Amino acid sequence: MPDNKDIISEELQMKLDKLKKYIADLGSLAVGFSGGVDSSLLLAVAHEVLGERLIAVTGADASVPEREVNEAIAFCKERGIRHIICKVDPLKEEGYRHNGPDRCYFCKHGIFTEVKKIADENGIEYMAEGSNMDDIGDYRPGLRAAAELSVKSPLREAELTKSEIRLISKAMGLPTWSKPAYACLASRFVYGEEITEEKLHMIDTAEQFLIEHGFFEERVRMHGNLARIEVPPADIPKLAAEEIREKIYDKFREIGFLFVTLDLKGYRLGSMNATLKNGKDK
Repeated sequence: MPDNKDIISEELQMKLDKLKKYIADLGSLAVGFSGGVDSSLLLAVAHEVLGERLIAVTGADASVPEREVNEAIAFCKERGIRHIICKVDPLKEEGYRHNGPDRCYFCKHGIFTEVKKIADENGIEYMAEGSNMDDIGDYRPGLRAAAELSVKSPLREAELTKSEIRLISKAMGLPTWSKPAYACLASRFVYGEEITEEKLHMIDTAEQFLIEHGFFEERVRMHGNLARIEVPPADIPKLAAEEIREKIYDKFREIGFLFVTLDLKGYRLGSMNATLKNGKDK
């Protein structure tokens, strides 16, 4: 591992040291590991500090693409981190299926209840999740579930932002440092639309098709039988070009969408939350 002090700023090194001390003081930890930027840094640092007193737990269900689970498996295997795949089914929860504004609460509560069982079985005292300082101002009902189950948030304790997490990850040589932000497929539904396994599969298939055609930062939002595609503004001309546009349209119709649209605002995190803000995007 590179010497971070030679690469990152003194201020950022202090935050990293704070993170390590916080984790060390916990003694043992089960990290809810999605394979994303935040949880990957948390897991890597925790493994450096705790060694065998650490386990990674990844929740696998219909809302998580197989590629994300496979990347999480590869990350842990490469570093020799104990890794447990936790099979969960949030669709059993009515509050999740009905997709109200607090949908994420029911999902996270179910996942971390299972993480707690796994931690207890392995003699691990604490659980942790990977939220950072930027998450505090956003609408995150999942954090309420984490708090109720006494799940720790080490990155927030160290006051790390997303951009700082990427900088440290790059300095540590983590492949996730430049990985696009990701949220579970359930976040693609307009609030109030029932979530089903079939619909999750439609979105997964549609997004995988976009990724295979070079759109790595994308979202397919579902509004009934309409798919609303979000890509960064710079990629809009590429997606709107006739050849690729026709391919996407045909594929999405094959998947089951009746209408296929391109969002002219472009990709942005949490765009479905606009309905909770009187229709105004942040």
